[in-house]
Amino acid sequence: MTPSIPLTPLASLQVSRHLIPRHGLIPNTSIQHRPLLIYRSAFPPDISASAIESHLSQVGAVKPGWRYTMYETTHFHSTTHEVLCISRGSARLCLGGELNPGRVEPVVKRGDVVIMPAGVGHRLLRDIEGGFEMVGAYPPGKQWDMCYGREGEGEEEQVRGIKELEWFVRDPVYGEDGPAIGEVDG
Repeated sequence: MTPSIPLTPLASLQVSRHLIPRHGLIPNTSIQHRPLLIYRSAFPPDISASAIESHLSQVGAVKPGWRYTMYETTHFHSTTHEVLCISRGSARLCLGGELNPGRVEPVVKRGDVVIMPAGVGHRLLRDIEGGFEMVGAYPPGKQWDMCYGREGEGEEEQVRGIKELEWFVRDPVYGEDGPAIGEVDG
């Protein structure tokens, strides 16, 4: 694949991998054992949301669905994995649930990409510069749902479905090669 925009070369790409333990009713990475991935500065620092959307569409592993910030309430998705590309600003996120001792609280910025496995609780902790925005994208044909990991919400059946979700056959940003492709069941 010839990228339409200059990506950070794979040999130089900094990727952090996080296996986040289940906490309460938030499964995190405990079901498929695939790590949450953060690609640091995968896109150029002056990237626009429309350029990200165009690139993701060209790669074809995910379909861009929205431009927005991250909700301030911890939530997760049981029906799909999620790709979050930072298109404006910077923010501190909480990944895994705010009471989880195994949570991760990274600062992400424009150009970063978060590959969020289904089941990982996530929320915005702080919009650092104001105007934080992401492009959210999902595998073709998948629709996201909202789960909160709360008692009595009836989410148990939804969570069981995570085990059956297919992982990416192409890296959402890099295509045939890329960090997400090497991640196999644990």
